[in-house]
Formats: sequence, C-alpha cells, structure tokens
Amino acid sequence: MTKDRVLIFDTTLRDGEQSPGATMTHDEKLEIADMLDEMGVDIIEAGFPIASEGDFRAVSEIAERARSATICGLARANYKDIDRCWEAVKHARSPRIHTFIGTSPLHRAIPNLTQDEMAQRIHDTVSHARNLCDNIQWSPMDATRTEHDYLCRVVEIAIKAGATTINIPDTVGYTAPVESADLIRMLLERVPGADEIIFATHCHNDLGMATANALAAVAGGARQIECTINGLGERAGNTALEEVVMALKVRGDIMPYQTRVDTTKIMAISRRVATVSGFAVQFNKAIVGKNAFAHESGIHQDGMLKNAETFEIMRPADVGLAASSLPLGKHSGRAALRAKLKDLGFDLADNQLNDLFVRFKDLADRKKEVYDDDIIALVGLNDSVEDHLKLKHLRVVCGTDGPQTADLTLEVDGKDQSVHATGDGPVDSAFNAVKALFPHSARLQLYQVHAVTEGTDAQATVSVRLEEEGRIATGQSADTDTVVASVKAYINALNRLIVRRTKSAPGEDVKGVSYKDA
Repeated sequence: MTKDRVLIFDTTLRDGEQSPGATMTHDEKLEIADMLDEMGVDIIEAGFPIASEGDFRAVSEIAERARSATICGLARANYKDIDRCWEAVKHARSPRIHTFIGTSPLHRAIPNLTQDEMAQRIHDTVSHARNLCDNIQWSPMDATRTEHDYLCRVVEIAIKAGATTINIPDTVGYTAPVESADLIRMLLERVPGADEIIFATHCHNDLGMATANALAAVAGGARQIECTINGLGERAGNTALEEVVMALKVRGDIMPYQTRVDTTKIMAISRRVATVSGFAVQFNKAIVGKNAFAHESGIHQDGMLKNAETFEIMRPADVGLAASSLPLGKHSGRAALRAKLKDLGFDLADNQLNDLFVRFKDLADRKKEVYDDDIIALVGLNDSVEDHLKLKHLRVVCGTDGPQTADLTLEVDGKDQSVHATGDGPVDSAFNAVKALFPHSARLQLYQVHAVTEGTDAQATVSVRLEEEGRIATGQSADTDTVVASVKAYINALNRLIVRRTKSAPGEDVKGVSYKDA
C-alpha cells in the first residue's frame, strides 16, 4: 500500500448497529454490506459473531458474498470469541479478525487485571488469532486515556504477536485533533516494528470532533479510518464515512491522501441506512443532509445562478445527488419515474418499480407536485415485510372537548377485525385501537414525525420504534395524513416484531453481549 493511500474501514454493521434501537434485520445487513462492497469500502466490520446466532449467520453470509472488501469480525480478548469470529469470516475472499481489550486504568479495572496480566493476555490472544488468520487487527480500547508508556508496551506486544493493523480507538470521544495526531506520531516513533504495520484511527463524536480527530490521525501517520454511514454509532456516534471521504477528496491540496470509495454512491447508501436503522439524517448534516446543497438566502441564490462554486465547494453529483429537479405528477409514467430514481441514485428491479409506481400514483392524486424528497420517502418504504397486519380503514374524530376517538379496521392474518377506541389525541386513540385488535406487550420507544416537503399537502414521514423482551423493531411510513402515516408505521413495526418473534430468541442482538465479559 502506498503512503498516500488511506483504507476505509466501515463499522456501520457492528458499531453503528449498537446504537440503541438501530438493530437491523438479517436481510438489511446483507443489503447494506453489498452496497458498502460495491462503493469501494476496503474493510467491512460485519458484526460481533459471538453476540448471537443471528449475528454469526449475518457475518458468515456477508463473508461468503463479498466480492472485493475484506470482511472483519469483532472478538474480545479470549479464545472462545476469537474462534467463533474465525468460523464466521474464514470463507471470505479476504478475512480479518479484530480483537480488543480495554487498556486504560478505568478499563483495566473491569477484568481486574494487572498491567503484566493484561500484557500476557494480549500476547496470548493475538498469537492465537494469528495462528488462525494472517490478517489480524488489535485495538487497545480507550487508547486515548491509556498511559503512553503502557500503550507503547502493549502495542509492541501485539505487533510481535502477529497483529498487522493496530487500531487506536478514542472510545469515549475524549481526545482533540492535536492529541490525535501526536498520539499516532508517538507510537510510530517509539514502538519497534511500528513502521511495518498499519495504524488505524477509530473516533467517537462525544465532543463533536470525530471527523477532525480522524483526519488529524491520518496527518500523524494513520492509514486506516474507521467510520460509519451517517456517523451512526453509540452515544453521539462515530466518525462519518461521508465526511472523511469527501474531506480527503475536496481538500487534497492539504490532505494528499486517496481512498477507493466511489463517492457518487454516498447518497444512496446514506438514505438506505437511515431507513433501515430508523435514524433520520438531520437536515443540516454535512454532505448527506437535506440542506447540504440547499440555498435559500437571496444573496446565495444569486451567486449560485451566476457560478455554483460561489457557495458550493463540491458538486451535488460528486455524492450521487441530482442537481436538477424534474417535477413529477399524476400524469407521469413509469419511464419518468425510473429516470428520476436513477438521478436520485436508486436502481430498482421491475417488480420493485411496479410496487413503487402504484404508491407514487396514489400520492400524485393527492398532491399537485411530487418532489424529489417525496420519491426518496417512497423508496425508503419499499421494504417487503410479511404483512400479518394490514390497515383497511381508519376514521378519527377530534374535538376540543372530550376524548378523541378512532374507528379502525385491520386485516389480521387474512381476517378483517374492527374496533372503536378512545385516547388522548388522534394518534393515541388510533394506537389504542391497534393494540385492542392485536394485543401485545411491546413498548413504544420512539415516535417521530417530520414533513418530507413543504406545504399543507406535504407528506409526513413517521418513524416508530418498539421494544419487546429485548427485541427491537422499527417501522416507517409516509402519507399526506399524519395519523394514517402514524398507524401504518406502527403496524409496520409490529409486523417486523412478529417476524423477529419467530426468528430469534429474546435479546438476540449485539447489545446483549457486554464487552466487559472478556
């Protein structure tokens, strides 16, 4: 690898999925992995194989499907984790085992190990992993709060034991850019053999500096950036892939480093991850936010009309966003819709297009003009989930006095059932009606509404997250009627929950395994 090449290590399917409520289905993980592979990500951390049988299956299948990317699994510092990880990734064209242990004083206290005991465990577990696989990544968790002398010692041990990549995690988002760069430089200068392996950086965004810290580490000598789509991740999230990749592309004058990521695929995967995770992208999010290429100020609009470079440092097309707008309406046909989808970065199969076209026509009959964001919302809801529950009829009555009422008819496993319910507001009464027809113990963790476009006829996109005995399911829907969208999203989440009841045991997700259990 040349010194100006930076590897992109995506951990959306592992660290990103650890965000509370962001758990993805098996098929969704495979789909995201395929998109990451196609866009040119170098390493995909596909999951934590020991966490559950479901996670093991997902990592195994991703490993077998990958055409270009290295497929990596995570393992704690014990033989059982490492063996399970190897079983999951061994069929990949290019497999990697990633093992870790917390090295800071706070984290050493968790397994109650002395410095010498931890050093011995690092030697033994990295050696064990290297005997299985020739591509080993080792991470000293909470490295940025680990004493420098001890960090140098354990990094040297890991390199001598066979690690080919040393990842330096800022696990709690504590460090600052100057420290991030200096830490990598210090390790390269002080650790024997450091110039023969790759140093990686893994930054969290607790202080809003993840991207800056990752780029500073590259300036200090790191040649692998760990990141996630949309910055998804625990707490405040991780370094966002789209931000570091575009920063390196746009500012090559001061950061002369290359990646092999096809940036024109960024918008498509950003939207897909937002949909399957249930985590909407904030409007002013760098690169992929709705307003990232929007200009409302008169001065800005005038400048854009004269020369786009006046207020844009990158072209929308560079990230897969169509700069032009092709208004669609009820008279538009499949060809126009397909063309618009292509402009927006979506490539749908014929059966998917046919399903989308029906819903597009239904929306166009209710709106004067269908905007790009309306189309994106429809695509995001194009998932095929087995419908045990279907909405047939809903009538909600609201008033300033007395409780609101809902008359609801659901098709439950092929049979229509109706009920009359009341509640504190239209959405509450409608949700009470659903629960009356389909009793369940799921707890509503999230209810979120945002308008897709402007105007009183705008579509409302509703996200719902439910939790039941450790299982988490998200549902989304869009409709010009907010209450209808809410009920559809609620039903969508319940349908996903029903599938999870049959396919997994309670708590079968990556959040069910504690990193402390090393």
